Amino acid sequence: MNLKNYLEAIDQMDTYKRYGRIHRVVGLMIESKGPEASIGDVCLIHTPSHTSKTIQAEVVGFHNENILLMPFKEVREISPGSLVEATGSPLQIKVGPGLIGSVVDAMGESLDDHLLPKGLRSYPTEQSPPNPLSRPTIKEPLHVGVRAIDTLLTVGKGQRIGIFAGSGVGKSTLMGMIARNSSATINVIALIGERGREVREFIENDLGEEGLKKSIIVAATSDQPALMRMKGAYTATAISEYFRDLGYQVNLMMDSVTRVAMAQREIGLASGEPPTTKGYTPSVFAVLPKLLERTGTSKQGTITAFYTVLVDGDDMNEPIADTVRGILDGHFVLDRKLAEQNQFPAINVLKSISRVMNQVVDEEHKQAADRLRSLLATYEENSELIQIGAYKKGANREVDEAIRAYPNIISFLKQGTHEQAPFTEALIQLKELNRGSDN
Repeated sequence: MNLKNYLEAIDQMDTYKRYGRIHRVVGLMIESKGPEASIGDVCLIHTPSHTSKTIQAEVVGFHNENILLMPFKEVREISPGSLVEATGSPLQIKVGPGLIGSVVDAMGESLDDHLLPKGLRSYPTEQSPPNPLSRPTIKEPLHVGVRAIDTLLTVGKGQRIGIFAGSGVGKSTLMGMIARNSSATINVIALIGERGREVREFIENDLGEEGLKKSIIVAATSDQPALMRMKGAYTATAISEYFRDLGYQVNLMMDSVTRVAMAQREIGLASGEPPTTKGYTPSVFAVLPKLLERTGTSKQGTITAFYTVLVDGDDMNEPIADTVRGILDGHFVLDRKLAEQNQFPAINVLKSISRVMNQVVDEEHKQAADRLRSLLATYEENSELIQIGAYKKGANREVDEAIRAYPNIISFLKQGTHEQAPFTEALIQLKELNRGSDN
């Protein structure tokens, strides 16, 4: 038996435990004198002996040779001088195929009072994005079961899409439709900063039993500390990466990346960063590309990512929306005006784009989609004249065709929440729609 590797591991092992003591607590931040630790390491805070509990916290900065810690959970039991123990490693979660169908928190612990299944392995939550030259190009379409997306905004396997919308326009419903109907092998769904009520409602109403069977849900609700909401995003991304490395076709759905940015803003402000654009700290704009670039294609598999972006006051150019749009490979804009007209999903096709669509569809499909977009744009440009009766039939051939086709286009774009829309049928409908407009 070769003992060399074991002896080397023993030689490299640090047999000392390093401790520090809490110096002060200011707002969200805990300041301690020692122990020796690095940024991102997890430390254990020992509460007074009568409770014998430990609280996990992460090193987020340093101040005058003191360590700045942010706890993963609300802190009430600590007192001045409480011991702080260094673990010497960042946060790791348990992950494996047995996790499918589970609902976990940002630490990877089960939320439904059941123990995690056996056979899971430890996996770090923070990884580097893949080497850009090791990423295969996107060449295959991913059918998501939503007619408007599959035909006019076709998604590729490994693409990263932003779903931009104000509150109450149907982001969660659209995510549920994609999770149930997508051709991906597995869904990883991150619910970050959601109301506690919405988590169960999403699972039961939007996702359903059928969707949950091939999904893993990571929930970090709005009442939890900022670090837990931030870690929820990292945990969901790490789970996706694990399954991608096994060769799975993964869908990562994060609702919402705006609340991830808000959590990072809280952490940054608490650790002493200056507020810049709309109060967001510089670290927010450094963290977002690192997080979003971790998804996409690799040699083993793909992560197709859907990130919802909550836009304040329906302003599509606010700082987070603008930054995320520049990082991702396309965006779907949900329009409140369409939702008010009872058009669901309320995707504004003319304001949305899939940057890889031309790479994953054939020429006939592309021409049919371009033709329908052209008809829709022509109608929108002349809608005021048409509605007040100022347009006279026969004045413009293109406008006449657009008026004739418009009711059928709207009917085509509408889809019930539980309505099935197989890709082949949707494509046939698109082509028939174009033929009908030419007659």
